[in-house]
Amino acid sequence: MKLLQRSDPIPKLLPQVRLGRMAKDSPSLIAILESWLEAFMQVLKDGQAVLNVEGALRLDPNPRIAVLIEAGVLTEDQPYVQTVRDAWSAVLEAAQKRK
Repeated sequence: MKLLQRSDPIPKLLPQVRLGRMAKDSPSLIAILESWLEAFMQVLKDGQAVLNVEGALRLDPNPRIAVLIEAGVLTEDQPYVQTVRDAWSAVLEAAQKRK
């Protein structure tokens, strides 16, 4: 969780995009977003065997992804977006089976 909090692009970078100080298609922004999504994948992978339903629900990436899509810095069709969503669904499903 700490890894995700440290790497979360929303608090620091999204305001820069909204203010026009950083372009939505900036290579550095794209790299940061991809790194954050990779970190998210790693947390999901590490937690898949141990997270309970509540823990899995706390890691739901959809609200954060929706904010980034709304801001125009991610799109629904980007491979990382669907990969993270699929991974989270698998984690939630595994947690529900263990219940």
